[in-house]
Amino acid sequence: MNVHVLPAGPIQTNAYLLSDPSRGEAVLIDAPEGIWAKVEPILAREGCRLSGLWLTHGHWDHTQGAAEVARESAAPILAHAADKPLIETPEVMRPLILPGLVVEPSRVTRWVADGETLDALGEKVRVSHVPGHCPGSLMFYFPSAGAAFSGDALFRGGVGRTDLPGGDSALLEKSIRARIYTLPGETTLFPGHGAPTTVGEEKASNPHVRG
Repeated sequence: MNVHVLPAGPIQTNAYLLSDPSRGEAVLIDAPEGIWAKVEPILAREGCRLSGLWLTHGHWDHTQGAAEVARESAAPILAHAADKPLIETPEVMRPLILPGLVVEPSRVTRWVADGETLDALGEKVRVSHVPGHCPGSLMFYFPSAGAAFSGDALFRGGVGRTDLPGGDSALLEKSIRARIYTLPGETTLFPGHGAPTTVGEEKASNPHVRG
């Protein structure tokens, strides 16, 4: 599995294009503004079809490019139902959106829940609900690849904001301990912003939530 790290949008939100040229398949995790212009040439070069767009949560910087990706690729969008208002009626986030930006509504194809398993790229991908930063925050864990995509729940040396609507610091800490810190220590965590880290590194040194 190839992991293409593609920061995009006005605050450089990480999108991740996961591709397997041998299968001709790819999955995109999160869709900041302008991401399709970065994804399309990689798909063409590797001979892959985009089989899904998975949203870690509904905040505008992760969903601004989702409608364009869906139009251009016909890929289904997956997300958690707790973030339905943010994704389908993004104007509710207007006080949080940078001035002058437009966030187009997206239509989610399938709402997924904690504990579900997705079949993608020859892997059984585990879905975990990790609320606290956002009500519908999700993490996608690829056991065979030793990789987890945690959105804005946990960063290298940091955690997601909890002062936004729907945020809950106690709930976020619970989610991190129960869903993220229970993964193998060598698991690589790919966050919504910034550089990758590992579960073991964060358990040992994250100043906000120690393991």
